[in-house]
Amino acid sequence: MALLDYQEGSELERVISGVSRDKNLDKSVIVDALEQAVVHAGRRVIGVSSDLEAHYNEEADEIELFQFRTVVEDDDVANDEMEIALADAMKLDSESVLGDALGVKIDTSTFGRIAAQSAKQIIVQKVRDAERAQVYEEFKDRVGEIMSGNVRRLERNDIIVDLGRSEAVIPYKEQVPTEKFRPKDRIQAYVVDVKKSSRGPQIIMSRAHSGFLVSLFEQHVTEIYDGIVSIESAARDPGFRSKIAVYSKDNSVDPVGACVGMKGARVQAVVAELNGEKIDIVPFDHDPARLVCNALAPAVVKKVIVDDGSNSMEVIVSDDQLSLAIGKRGQNVRLAAQLTGWRLDIKSESSVEEKMSGAKAIIAGVEGLDDMMASLLVQEGYGTVEEIAGLAPRVLLRVLNLDHDSAMNVIRSAQEIIGSQDPDLMANSSAAPVEDAKVDHGQEEKSDLINVFLELSDVGEANAHALAEGGYGTIGDLIADSAEEISQKTGLSLGVARTIQMAADRYMQDG
Repeated sequence: MALLDYQEGSELERVISGVSRDKNLDKSVIVDALEQAVVHAGRRVIGVSSDLEAHYNEEADEIELFQFRTVVEDDDVANDEMEIALADAMKLDSESVLGDALGVKIDTSTFGRIAAQSAKQIIVQKVRDAERAQVYEEFKDRVGEIMSGNVRRLERNDIIVDLGRSEAVIPYKEQVPTEKFRPKDRIQAYVVDVKKSSRGPQIIMSRAHSGFLVSLFEQHVTEIYDGIVSIESAARDPGFRSKIAVYSKDNSVDPVGACVGMKGARVQAVVAELNGEKIDIVPFDHDPARLVCNALAPAVVKKVIVDDGSNSMEVIVSDDQLSLAIGKRGQNVRLAAQLTGWRLDIKSESSVEEKMSGAKAIIAGVEGLDDMMASLLVQEGYGTVEEIAGLAPRVLLRVLNLDHDSAMNVIRSAQEIIGSQDPDLMANSSAAPVEDAKVDHGQEEKSDLINVFLELSDVGEANAHALAEGGYGTIGDLIADSAEEISQKTGLSLGVARTIQMAADRYMQDG
C-alpha cells in the first residue's frame, strides 16, 4: 500500500502484527487506526463532505477505500462528492437505479505525500490513545495497592516514578518530609488514585498515606493477609510516628503479638521501609473509652468522661503522666484522636480536683444538698447551679436516691438562686410551677407502674422512677429493648440497664 511509506517493501499483515506485538495492543486496534487514517487522508483529497468507508481486505492484504454517492437524475447532480448521475452510475454498475448508494473503490496511491503524512499522524495518535486507554484499564483497579518502580526524575518537588509501561507521580504533599530520593532510586508507594487526562492516565501515589502503612502490614503479617487479624484504624504523622489499632477474630491469636512478630521481625520490616518511623500497635476495643485508653499508650489513663453529644472525651491522667499523654508537640494525643475518631481533652488529676472542689463548693450552697451530694453530682458532670436548676427530678432520684418531693425542693432552690442573681430571668421563668404540676399529676398515674418495677430484684425506687419516666409501661417492654436502648431512654448507666434487664428476664421466667 503506497499510502504509508513505512509499509513499503513489507506486507501489511506483517506490519500490523509487528505493531500489535511491540505496543502490546490487539490487532483490531491497529486495523481500526489504519482504516481511520485512510478515511482521513481520503477526505483531504476528495472533500471533507465525502461519504467514505475503509476496510482491511485480508486476502488482498490492503486497506481498501470506498466512496459512496447517491444515484440521481442526470440533470440533478448538485454535489459531485455526494451524488452521481444515473448515466455515470450505469457505466460502473449496470443494475444501478435512482436512490442507490453506489460505492466506488478509490486508488489511494494518488493521494500524494501530504495526505500520506496526515495518515501517519492519525495512526500514531490512534495507537497512542489506545495505549493510554489500555494503561488506564490496567491501573484503575489497582488503587489501594503498593507498587514499586524507579525514580525517573524530580519535577517541581514532585517525584516521577517509572512503573515500566507508565509513569506515576508522588506529589510533594504525599511525600514524607524526612525522606529524600534521587533518580534511579528504587521506591515503593501506595496508589491513591488513577485519573484520566488529555496526556494519558495519571497515576497518583503516596508514601505519607495511612493506607501505605496498612498495606505494608498486610504484606508482612500473615494473619492480616488471611483475615484473622484486622487493622481497624490507623493514624500517621509521616516520618515520625504512627499508631494502628488491631483486632483478632480468633481469641487464640494475639493481634498485637502477630503484628510485632518473633523478636519484632515483622514490625521492624515495616519500620525499615518507612525509614525509621516509630509505630505504636494497640489492641482495638469496641468500647470507645477503652480504645482511647489504649490509643494514648504509653501513658496510663486514670479516668475518662464521655460526652456522646459532642463526640468528645475528657481524659484524666496523673500529673506525672500528663506530658507523656500529650506527647511532643501534642503528637501522642493528636494521633490518638485520629485513631479513635473522638475529640480528646487531656487533663491532670490536680487540675480536675481543683475544678471539682470549686464546683462542689458552689453546688453545696443549694438548699437540700450537702457536701456528699454535691460531690456525687459533680462526678456525674453537673458542675453549676444552672445545670441543677435545669435537671429533671428523675435525675436526682437516680443519682442521690432522693424522694420526689426532696428532688423538687432542690430544683426550686437552685432556680431561686439563679433568680436572685438575675431577677428578670426569675420573673420570666415558669419552669418550676409547670414542671411541678406535670410531675405531681404524673405521680398519680405512674404510682402503680412504679410498684410493678419495684417487684424486680435489684431495682430500687430511683431506678423504678427512671424506667417509668423513660416510657416503659410493662416488664415485657424491658425485655423487648436492648440494654443500650434502656440506658438511652432512662439515663441509667449501661451496667444498671443490663442488671435491670436480667432481673426482668428472671421475673418473666419465674412468673
